[in-house]
Amino acid sequence: MPTTEPLATDVRIVLTTAGSLDEARRLGRAVVEERLAACATVIPAVESIYRWQGEIESATECLLLLKTGSSQLAALEARILALHSYDTPEFLALPIDSVSAGYLAWMRASLLQP
Repeated sequence: MPTTEPLATDVRIVLTTAGSLDEARRLGRAVVEERLAACATVIPAVESIYRWQGEIESATECLLLLKTGSSQLAALEARILALHSYDTPEFLALPIDSVSAGYLAWMRASLLQP
């Protein structure tokens, strides 16, 4: 059964998209290697419909789900912005209400400690 620990509220899921599978893998690998994310899950094909420069656009993209902590958010965002090919990459951080104790311990061990 999931446990909510006081520090479980520090866990974040960050969503970002990439224009290709290669770019998604490159971004995910970079932020995991740099310990800014504990895990990067690549979902290879999603369709995004959005407004860009006054027009409705659609594109097939790859979705990255990055598991991280709140103390890594600023550095993670800066790194995604630096590495990304998009002018305005998506960076959405979602709070997590509950996480299993084992997964939380693994995440803490996998991330840079502030």
